[in-house]
Amino acid sequence: MEPNTYDYIVVGAGSAGAVLANRLSASGEHRVLCLEAGTEGSNYLWSRIPIGVAKLIDNPAVNWCYSSEPDDGSGQRRIEVPRGKMLGGSSSINGMVFVRGQAQDYDHWAQLGNRGWSYQDVLPVFKKMESYEGGSDEFRGRDGLLKVTDSKKLSPFYDLMIQAAVKIGIKHNPDYNGADQDGIAMTQATINKGRRQSTAYCYLDPARSRPNLTIETGAMAASLIMEGKTCVGVRYSVRGEAREARAAREVVVSGGSINSPKLLELSGIGQPELLQQHGVDLVHELPGVGENLRDHYSPRVKYAITKKNVSFNDMGHGWRIVREGIKYVFSRKGFLSITSVPIRMYIRTREGLESPDATISVMPFLVERVDRERKLAKERGLTMNINVLRSDSRGSIHIKSADPAEPPAIKFNFLSSELDRTGLLAVMRKARELMATAPLSDVVGEEIAPGLDVQSDEDLLEWVRNNAETTYHPVGTCKMGNDPMAVVDDQLRVHGISGLRVADASIMPTLTSGNTNAPSIMIGEKCAAMMLAAAEAKAAA
Repeated sequence: MEPNTYDYIVVGAGSAGAVLANRLSASGEHRVLCLEAGTEGSNYLWSRIPIGVAKLIDNPAVNWCYSSEPDDGSGQRRIEVPRGKMLGGSSSINGMVFVRGQAQDYDHWAQLGNRGWSYQDVLPVFKKMESYEGGSDEFRGRDGLLKVTDSKKLSPFYDLMIQAAVKIGIKHNPDYNGADQDGIAMTQATINKGRRQSTAYCYLDPARSRPNLTIETGAMAASLIMEGKTCVGVRYSVRGEAREARAAREVVVSGGSINSPKLLELSGIGQPELLQQHGVDLVHELPGVGENLRDHYSPRVKYAITKKNVSFNDMGHGWRIVREGIKYVFSRKGFLSITSVPIRMYIRTREGLESPDATISVMPFLVERVDRERKLAKERGLTMNINVLRSDSRGSIHIKSADPAEPPAIKFNFLSSELDRTGLLAVMRKARELMATAPLSDVVGEEIAPGLDVQSDEDLLEWVRNNAETTYHPVGTCKMGNDPMAVVDDQLRVHGISGLRVADASIMPTLTSGNTNAPSIMIGEKCAAMMLAAAEAKAAA
């Protein structure tokens, strides 16, 4: 082969792309090129330390720092949309929360016509990718590349919350990734021995020495190389130098829900009118590219804490933060070693539901902004991220020009669904009930936000419009299916195009019930297995 020709090209080294790069190159038989627009980043200090997420969430060196277009659901605000800009993608800057979602999520995908994506189909993939000591062998993996651990109880707060939750009908469920998701539990996280387990660390680092794997960072994809209806490679640039790479077998786009539809549109795949508007020649009409955007819209509800050593705000200042730093350096334990959301619950907002439809995840501290930087507040408190699980409001992501460097237009259209509005109101009221229940109420003070003066449905929703953020779970913009708005089939092949697949959160037909990093890694694993099976079948034919 020529030096710039590979068997497979993976565009994006994020949660799914890093998995693909590892698995496709594992046999040594295939030459694989992995292109990442961001930085090397795998040894970036704040990415290694779990609590370092506070230093990553607004950092343009390792984060694309996108923002949404103003709309009615966000009170005409621009909402921050962080996305990882380094090897490992968003798995290198996220909150490290590990949630598969409910069995019903994947069974629904299968019911939509996506063969091979039911819960029984994807469960073996989830088990293969993880190493987790809890739960049962029926549901959990023991020797995968991705280390998953339970958050530690570092203060009395957790037991108080679990006891209060049980009193109002929320059961204690230690393994929400097991038989069912229902209940309250300590968060399972991609953290091991005090270190973030990004896909850069777990999947790319073990594969780096393979002579058949090439990883290029700072490689901004400009467009796919198309010959008729066949994708044969990728045009990209590194530090302003234009380059091309060819794929003898297939190209996989793994840019995530923001950048995958963007690259398809820059390559002439999408809605004819939109492409024409931006001067991009149409290669293939696919009206669903960039549509079906969904995310979890989450108000941050805040309460004061009245007792010492319950909130992490007591640990984050003065001599205590020095103590925590020493503890982390020498034992990889303490406040710096865990996820920022160490406890969560999955609940039903009304009678008659088969499974939870909403979540409350809790940060046992308050954060304030100082000169645009997020810091622990001096006041003791807690923050609750509240959202419905299967958001029904849908938006879009589309290019704003033919310039690959220009961010796309992100339109969430939050709260456009009545189901989302009523569900969010119900779970906010459930959160208030929880905070008022002993023994948790013994340490909880005033409701700081939205405040008890905000009571009616109309006032609560108006407060949400003006204050809520996303939970950074965009999905669906290259959705899988067979309907007219589907972009890929159940093998993740782009409809109407040969030699091209998409594998990341953008292929999800609907939102999963929880954080999306674990499902994204599963998608990378499953896509790699399907590609290798196709290569074997072709070789045997």
